Amino acid sequence: MLEESISAKTKELFPEEAFREMVEAGVFYGRKKSRVNPKMRPYILTNRGDIEIINLTKTVQGLDRAAAYLREKAKENAMILLVATQPHAEEIKNLAIEFNFPYVVKRWIGGTLTNFKIISLRVEHFKRLKSDLASGVFGNYTKKERARVETEIKKLEELIGGLENMSRRPDLVLIIDSYPHETAVREARRLRIPIVAFSNIDSDPDQVDYLVPGNANSRKSVNWFLGKVREAFKEGEQARLTSVPSAADVPGTLDSVKDAGEKNIVDSIL
Repeated sequence: MLEESISAKTKELFPEEAFREMVEAGVFYGRKKSRVNPKMRPYILTNRGDIEIINLTKTVQGLDRAAAYLREKAKENAMILLVATQPHAEEIKNLAIEFNFPYVVKRWIGGTLTNFKIISLRVEHFKRLKSDLASGVFGNYTKKERARVETEIKKLEELIGGLENMSRRPDLVLIIDSYPHETAVREARRLRIPIVAFSNIDSDPDQVDYLVPGNANSRKSVNWFLGKVREAFKEGEQARLTSVPSAADVPGTLDSVKDAGEKNIVDSIL
């Protein structure tokens, strides 16, 4: 009942058509005043029913900046690690699979970035176990031994299954709510890996490079944001596939043109 009341009043705060989609998704819901990070106060518009209301103009500004960056990175075919361990943000896994990006949706393992060499060895072990199981290598094992192997595979699938295609450290990390993912943020910052985050107002904006302030605690709101991310990825991917390399980008092209030009000049003289 309280949320319905707040939502009705919020429509008065954001009457513009451009904000309707965000209002309907509940992107404007912040946190209680006592839970707000002081650094996030510039992103707050007002208070309704003890809930701080996020300024959607700031959300749009952050989204435009983040989307442009993501679009460019997708065009460059960069490796992007997607992170969201909350149940209501499970759609991020589908997004990662769609664009063949690595992801973490269960639990962030300490050292995923800073101790990447060890993590990558575990990933290779996991891939080898799956391959051996599929090819029948464990065919002569006892039922108990096979069950042990299958249990290990299942456990590794939950922990590092999303990292199978992360052959190197990512070029950037996209996080749904930086607040509960402090370890991931800390590791990325230590390695100077850019961070894009859709975060609520209890997070620290100084810890991310591209902040999109919004309600990261709601499935509908998170899905709205991921929809915008999907659009940016598609646009970047399309730009990469349709881009025509210049002569300078093709080995030997300039030399070939130069040689052909010199030949034409010689022919004309003769």
